[in-house]
Amino acid sequence: MSQLMNSVDQRTKMVGQNRLEMLLFTLDGGQTYGINVVKVREVLQCPVLTELPQRHRVIRGVAHIRGATISIIDLSCALGGEPIESLENSFVIITEYNRAVQGFLVHSVLRIVLKNWNEIHPPPVGSGQGNYLTSVTEADNAIVEIIDVEKVLAEITPAMTRELNEEWVAENAGIEDLASVKVLLVDDSTVARKQIARYMERLGVTCVQLENGQLAWEHLESLVKQGVDITSEYAVVISDIEMPELDGYTLVSRIRENAKMKDLYVVLHSSLSGSFNEAMVKKVGADKFYAKFTPESLAAEVKEIMYKIRGIVMTKV
Repeated sequence: MSQLMNSVDQRTKMVGQNRLEMLLFTLDGGQTYGINVVKVREVLQCPVLTELPQRHRVIRGVAHIRGATISIIDLSCALGGEPIESLENSFVIITEYNRAVQGFLVHSVLRIVLKNWNEIHPPPVGSGQGNYLTSVTEADNAIVEIIDVEKVLAEITPAMTRELNEEWVAENAGIEDLASVKVLLVDDSTVARKQIARYMERLGVTCVQLENGQLAWEHLESLVKQGVDITSEYAVVISDIEMPELDGYTLVSRIRENAKMKDLYVVLHSSLSGSFNEAMVKKVGADKFYAKFTPESLAAEVKEIMYKIRGIVMTKV
């Protein structure tokens, strides 16, 4: 297993080319799932787990790994299935999402595959676990399901779906000066879209939501063809990075290469962690990067940008 993951650091160089490498794994039912290698720290045989009293039903316990105590989430159980039975024959995928480290208990780990984002598509309507999927693709003549990990974690960690900060609301809600401003929000996670949209709405801002980079690009192209001034239509584009069909980095690159879109202010907002993010933001020409979930900071950034556009002096951010 160490050989399988020994070149993960090098694989981050794939980011920005509308390509990704996925680690394929299965749960007890045999269905194949995929996870972006960039988010994987380590894969190991399931260690000895310590059960905790009053733990969340999908957390099988904690493990002490390399000096840290990590919660181990039974991914089968989190998706509404039966708990994985044989811990000693199972694996744990250690991941980093939203600046937190967690382990996902899975039945087996298969291999790493290279895919283009345009080979990854939104889940079909009526798919069995549609509420937990962001996308699907194909590998080895089988369907690979890509799970909305942010939704899974949101059901376990209340902080990801917490109520609005009341102090922030009192200072920022219903700003009349921003009532006619529009933001384009692009994210394949329903949890992320809802969280960000709530804060934008509290600013009094109209928030147009799209589910992936391809839809966003087609939308922007359509407006340009209609003769719409894009920078007047949208003050800010807030985009996730990992999305089916067209990723956030590629979306930004296309925007910057288009003479009628290049001045759009673009903020990348992602659960991807690591120093490579800052380098990639500069490489593709994004204006800012924010790690999920920091809705107040993101909303404050949007507010400041919009005030600058309108020539209003900021007193609070």
